[in-house]
Amino acid sequence: MQGTNRVAIFAINLRRLLLFFGILLAGPALALLSGEVSLEDSWYTASRDSAGIVPPAAATPEAVVQIYGARAFGWRGAFAVHTWIALKPEGAASYVTYEVIGWRFWRDGNGLTRREGPPDRHWFGAAPRIYAELRGAEAAAAIPQIEAAVAAYPFAAQYRTWPGPNSNTFTAMVARQVPALKLDLPPTAVGKDYLGTTGFLAAAPSGTGYQASLFGLLGLLAAQEEGIEVNVLGMTFGLDPFDPALKVPGLGRLGPE
Repeated sequence: MQGTNRVAIFAINLRRLLLFFGILLAGPALALLSGEVSLEDSWYTASRDSAGIVPPAAATPEAVVQIYGARAFGWRGAFAVHTWIALKPEGAASYVTYEVIGWRFWRDGNGLTRREGPPDRHWFGAAPRIYAELRGAEAAAAIPQIEAAVAAYPFAAQYRTWPGPNSNTFTAMVARQVPALKLDLPPTAVGKDYLGTTGFLAAAPSGTGYQASLFGLLGLLAAQEEGIEVNVLGMTFGLDPFDPALKVPGLGRLGPE
């Protein structure tokens, strides 16, 4: 009888475990099935061209700050986006983009990169989206703050795809130093909740609330801009009551644009 009870308890726990992972993986599976994420491109042939969503720097004399994101390459895109920060001081001849790139870290030991040129390039075939933007005087005031935060980024010589620090950890950490951005990163920005191994409390990336996070694997966020988010194994579920939307792993933000 005791052996039968153990088998029954094991079966119940196994079903619970399968249900748990089924809930976590349902969104990424739908992202793959919908065709939003391509598994057919190669690094060598995937587009890195401008998406044409912003005019050239020469046609934009005012200062500009933009936060971009696009689906990560390959199967990782079912789970996560890659994010980056672009800025252009007033009258500058080109945009400057800051981002953390995994292969740069693995090659050079430092993933933090700076490049000049179009800020709206495809991320290896994935079209970019703008998550936040400042222009004019607001952008001009924010640019020194961004550059200082980039210079102070503590994980340039560290990189982990999951749970962080990665490209989204970088973007979130910079945004915390620039509250004017009010950056609401999507739930697919896996790594945004990674705070390091010593800090467990921080401002939300938007600067409009706070979050607690345990190594980026388990956490809770409450903020006016993001709403309520729960992080489970680096994957985010959430509800934004102020700009009504659900936040679902893999699928992102489900609600009015």
